[in-house]
Amino acid sequence: MKMTKLRLKKVKLFLLSLCFFTVSLGTFNLLPSFAAPKHYDELTFPPLSEIKLPKYTRFELKNGIRVYLMEDRELPLVDGTALFRTGDRFEPADKVGLGGLTGEVMRTGGTSRHTADELNQLLEQRAASVETGIDVTSGTANFSALAEDVEPVFDLFAEVIREPIFAQEKLDLAKKQTQGAIARRNDDPNDITGREFDKLIYGDRSPYARTVEYKTLANISRDDVVSFYQKYFHPKNMILGISGDFDTAKMRSLVEQKFGNWQPSQSAEVPALPTVSPANGGGIFLVNQPQLSQSYVQLGHLGGMLSSPDYGALDVMNGVLNGFGGRLFNNVRSRQGLAYSVYAAWSPRYDYPGVFVAGGQTRSDATVPFIQAIRAEIDRIRTEPITPAELAFAKDSTLNSFIFKFENPSQTLSRLMRYEYYGYPEDFIFRHRRSIEAATIADVQRVAKTYLKPDNLVTLVVGNTAAIQPPLSSLGTSVKVQSVDITIPSAT
Repeated sequence: MKMTKLRLKKVKLFLLSLCFFTVSLGTFNLLPSFAAPKHYDELTFPPLSEIKLPKYTRFELKNGIRVYLMEDRELPLVDGTALFRTGDRFEPADKVGLGGLTGEVMRTGGTSRHTADELNQLLEQRAASVETGIDVTSGTANFSALAEDVEPVFDLFAEVIREPIFAQEKLDLAKKQTQGAIARRNDDPNDITGREFDKLIYGDRSPYARTVEYKTLANISRDDVVSFYQKYFHPKNMILGISGDFDTAKMRSLVEQKFGNWQPSQSAEVPALPTVSPANGGGIFLVNQPQLSQSYVQLGHLGGMLSSPDYGALDVMNGVLNGFGGRLFNNVRSRQGLAYSVYAAWSPRYDYPGVFVAGGQTRSDATVPFIQAIRAEIDRIRTEPITPAELAFAKDSTLNSFIFKFENPSQTLSRLMRYEYYGYPEDFIFRHRRSIEAATIADVQRVAKTYLKPDNLVTLVVGNTAAIQPPLSSLGTSVKVQSVDITIPSAT
């Protein structure tokens, strides 16, 4: 036994010596050799392939429903979305919250053939989903299913759209959940900043900024919900898009079978869009939150729409100001160390004016220098031409991001539907890309000077008043800091 252990020990020592000897002789040179790495400036890449729309089919049913079908056999899945021309911007001012409740209880309230629990069970058995909702500018209904289950799931999808019953107990539950959301709405300073900034830009009574309150929620009855549904959920107000693993001819037949005979008794309603005008022409506003150790800042003014002929140059301007490598990140965050996060963007909307907004988060004692630094960058891009390197960087980063807008067919289909919904050409994104490519240094300075209005900047700070030193009043000799009350009104 002792001899065996001794021999094993000698073998191990021999092998270790051999390994050391082999390495010391440089036998590692027998491994494949690699070229010396290149500096990043020397790297070359082939041009990006041309982005093209996938093949799709569009048709219209006799009752007015417009349908898009796009096959995608990569996975055995089928997804669909119905867009409805509605939105909570059309709800009465004394019943704010009506649109959201209608969109929620349309699904959770069950149908004339299945209770909500039965719907849930049927969908869970197939790992499928059907969901509905209403936001500011549209209503949606979505479904997702395995290809083998698409017919029964699509049947439930059509049932939810055509036959919701808005069960009273489910409406009551949704209202209680909304009451809880109202009670918690001042818990997150980010939420406070975004909400109150919109009110300062559009006005607290504007459909694009108003908030649901206990009182407006209490005014909403089941009859209101049913009436809102009947006004807007109509074939002529509907665009349906389906993508996934299916045969187009069979899917077209299924769509016609489930929706072709839908003839509501009430005619479609398409109201005029609410008017928009700036609520404030400037000013500094403060929400005092003594518990905060940092300030949340937004400043900006009313903006424009995606249909603007200058949108391409404005997008390039965004690229110069915003993001990693942008002026705000480099100057305000990295060089001056004034921010944890900082941003600025011309942010348009499809059919109503968006905003130009800049801001970020900073420590309380840096609030005033932070605001001054952002204002300085806004002034600079208006008054000084950007450099060729900045133009190239902004164009490249913006154009290279286009590939992510076509990651999958359902994403592309959704964009086509949105363009039709808002009256944009189907090749809008390609026109936008060409306008980005054509933008010049002079164009960027022109749009910055035309659209950015320093004198009209509304500045909102959510932070600890006592810790903001120097105070916000030091931003100008004639500055009057206006306090914003975010107390939640009672139901009475």
